[in-house]
Amino acid sequence: MRERICLLLLLLCAYCEAQAQGLGLGHAPSAATLRDADTAIGADGAELPPGSGSVAAGAALFARQCAACHGARGTEGPDPVLVGGQGSLAGDHPLQTIGSYWPYATTVFDYIRRAMPFMAPGSLTDDEVYALTAFLLAANGIVPQDTVLDRQRLAALRMPNRDGFMADRRRPAQPGDTALAPSHTRGEKAP
Repeated sequence: MRERICLLLLLLCAYCEAQAQGLGLGHAPSAATLRDADTAIGADGAELPPGSGSVAAGAALFARQCAACHGARGTEGPDPVLVGGQGSLAGDHPLQTIGSYWPYATTVFDYIRRAMPFMAPGSLTDDEVYALTAFLLAANGIVPQDTVLDRQRLAALRMPNRDGFMADRRRPAQPGDTALAPSHTRGEKAP
């Protein structure tokens, strides 16, 4: 019986491998494929696309695309709260929001662009992502209500919790590395 099960597993593995090759799975991607797939935007914002968006346009878009999950003002949920929480991270009830936790405004843009809206990630235009980012930063009191964000203005912003992180020392640093680990717990200061 054991030999039959082993033979069946071997045949199943061979079948799966043959199917994977037919689908083009299991080969190394080309440099062009990797370059096209790398859409991440780093802390310095060097990869930010052209475009712009205002707080007003972001408010209208937020009401249509985001409020069902994050609440009308971004403070209600049921999904993660996006607004508020400033000064709460060292307390007994820390509230991690864009305004209280995120170290870089450019990564807010990156997250929205790649992951939102939840039911259609990646469907927003760059102008819409700039507008949503502007709205969320204004709702958190980081930029004025009349702000229009573009790549230069977004990259120049300094988030309130920027110094609440420190370099991740679990691995050797790489050139251009911006990996950070939170250091805000219980009021610990970054070095």
